[in-house]
Amino acid sequence: MDATFFFDPACPWTWRASRWLVAVAEARGLRVEWRAFSLGILNEGRTTPEYAELMAASGRALRLVEALRAEGRHHDVARFYTELGVRSHDAGNPLSDKIVAAAVTAAGLEPAAPALDDEHWDRAVHESHALAYASAGPDIGSPVLMVPGTRRGIHGPILTEVPGVDDALTIWDSLLPLLRLETFHEVKRGRH
Repeated sequence: MDATFFFDPACPWTWRASRWLVAVAEARGLRVEWRAFSLGILNEGRTTPEYAELMAASGRALRLVEALRAEGRHHDVARFYTELGVRSHDAGNPLSDKIVAAAVTAAGLEPAAPALDDEHWDRAVHESHALAYASAGPDIGSPVLMVPGTRRGIHGPILTEVPGVDDALTIWDSLLPLLRLETFHEVKRGRH
């Protein structure tokens, strides 16, 4: 794989970053591994009741993500996440079990759907989350980006909108050298 993208499907910032990475992957012929990052695990015990349904739907979706990844079905994970994001973030709807079910159907993944409710996959979600967190943490969230040949990943990029292809490639070409530098730690500016 040329990049590993750890994501929580409930996060709109992560959705924009994923669309950036999809554009880069298409333009450069990169192979992307899609992995689970759980905001539910990150915020365990601190999630307010208003986000309970959102976090539960995300947790179910992440089980399927890790089940598909375990079979090397990265394209299926990408297709599933795209269907989730279109129905949730692009449509302005919070992630829900109904959206997860619709995304499974739209992505043609009904045979894999039992993983959504199989608690066996919770361990794989926790392991994926722990890998991402150890790579880029502490004090991070979703997404986390890793590339081969580096010891550490980064949280982000955090994008206010999905850039066009030229800007997407500029961001990628700027991030790669930073990711490969052991001395690089952080670049940040406030969100508006």
